[in-house]
Amino acid sequence: MDKKYLIGEVAKMTGSSVKTIRYYDEIGLLKPTEYTEGGHRLYTSDDIWRLELINTLRYLDFGIDEIHQLIAGELTVEKALAWQIESLETQANTIANMISILRQAEARGDDSLHYIHDLVNARTINIENRKQFIADKVEEANLFEGIPSEWRDPLLYHFNKYVVHQPKTSAKQTAAWQELQELMNDPQFIADLKQVKLGFSRIVQQPRYNAETWRNKLEHIQERLNHAWKNKCTADSKVVQSIVEDMAILYTNSDQLDPDEDFFRHYVEYFESTQTKHLERCNTLCAIISPQYHQLYKGNLLLYKGIQWRIRQK
Repeated sequence: MDKKYLIGEVAKMTGSSVKTIRYYDEIGLLKPTEYTEGGHRLYTSDDIWRLELINTLRYLDFGIDEIHQLIAGELTVEKALAWQIESLETQANTIANMISILRQAEARGDDSLHYIHDLVNARTINIENRKQFIADKVEEANLFEGIPSEWRDPLLYHFNKYVVHQPKTSAKQTAAWQELQELMNDPQFIADLKQVKLGFSRIVQQPRYNAETWRNKLEHIQERLNHAWKNKCTADSKVVQSIVEDMAILYTNSDQLDPDEDFFRHYVEYFESTQTKHLERCNTLCAIISPQYHQLYKGNLLLYKGIQWRIRQK
């Protein structure tokens, strides 16, 4: 019979704190195998190995959410490693940027604090410059060709709200924005975006709402998705499936009473067209610039899984 250990013993064996192990239990990352009659947690050697794996991944700066997906098999090791390497590369660039600023300031002597302020301001891109950069790229690439002008702002609404209009940026966010600019200058990135636009056109042809109403309804749906994600609702839950139905109605053509099955298949194809290397890197950089954008992405991923589950039931 596999020996079982109390939480205090596990903490000593792994170098973890009791508080941390309890937290992992509360969030469902590491549940004890069983409990004593007195309600004390009991862990097996397999549980201890899982805890050591979690500690290793945390040492490598993996987030709790990514670790949860890895262990649950929802995220491949290959993709997780690629994401983490990209994240650490961004951090390395950020640190190199900060060291450069500090070294230049160090050489200024008594005037160093003023010089640091001026340098940081010079390297930080303000909101107006970000807006102009995005507007120029959209026009240069003809991304909105064939789309009525009143629909252009709603389609960029969340990107503008959470990324472009991010008020104050840290050194890490500034480095992410600079890389994002470089990414947007890549012809392959623009080609990927145009494929996404084609997929979007298949699911939205004759919207039943005007642009402003559509944007407001989309905002409400995104809030519900964020809430569902935070509360760990599953794809097959009534909460998520209700959002799936409302999203389908939002996108359904004005001459249709209800969405047909083709809509759901087209939506899956549309979402999967956003999973290219360049577009995933864009999402990672946007998540660094704005934590709210990260929640938005997670909510949309939950919606995608909800639609996949619905299709499988047919």
